[in-house]
Amino acid sequence: MTAGAVLFDARACALGEGPLWHPERGQLFWFDILGRRLLTRTARGPAQWTFDEMVSAAGWIDRDSLLIASETRLFRFDLVSGAATTVCDLEADRPETRSNDGRADPRGGFWIGTMGKAAERGAGAIYRYYRGELRRLFAGLTIPNAICFSPDGRCAYFCDTPTRRIRRQALDASGWPKGDPSDLVTITGDGVFPDGAVVDAEGCLWNAQWGGARVVRYDASGREIARVAVPARQSSCPAFGGANLDELFVTSAATGLAGPAEGQTFRLSVAPVAGQAEHRVMV
Repeated sequence: MTAGAVLFDARACALGEGPLWHPERGQLFWFDILGRRLLTRTARGPAQWTFDEMVSAAGWIDRDSLLIASETRLFRFDLVSGAATTVCDLEADRPETRSNDGRADPRGGFWIGTMGKAAERGAGAIYRYYRGELRRLFAGLTIPNAICFSPDGRCAYFCDTPTRRIRRQALDASGWPKGDPSDLVTITGDGVFPDGAVVDAEGCLWNAQWGGARVVRYDASGREIARVAVPARQSSCPAFGGANLDELFVTSAATGLAGPAEGQTFRLSVAPVAGQAEHRVMV
């Protein structure tokens, strides 16, 4: 199924996260949270934008606009002009926290996690922005991650990384949680933790595993069905992209490590498996 991971971008990210394949532009965007950067590549080569606070995740609004999550807000970012317009505050009254993992849902909402800047226990939460409202869904988390959605929109997945449990949450017809979450899978292995995740078109979840130098594919029952290695130990988040959505892009983090591959971004073919196109955020 895979041909092995190859280098996509050599720029080392202290904390690479939030890869997003923009379906209208055919272009990958990703973040270096600690470096306060949004990165991309085009046919002309690498490009980036630097911000005055940490940024971590995005959804696409239209061809030239992203919704970006930062330490203090969700904002609309114009990729052509570089203009930023606040959509709503995000824990702006809590200087000890920042945004983390996030993704658009099938209804056009945007889920975003927050966490303590020093990963303080229980300081984080997961929110959903939908139709002008930002609502907190889960509180008391430490490092929220793995936010992604089933193709039919009936369930969401997420994790609190230190617990090592990826959880499944049923959703109602408007995309809001209903009932309590249940455990999908528990990660085992010394120093290995669940990080970002994405769901493919078959409903299987691909989870980047921090400390494991890998991405693991699970079916809807939580059974491991594939495991692919990446050259960086702290693999942080996957995203499907490419013309047929059959390429998997994986970010990584260099923080705390030495080595030429740490923090770089990788690409691998997963054909004949294909991902879902990233959903448009309705702002």
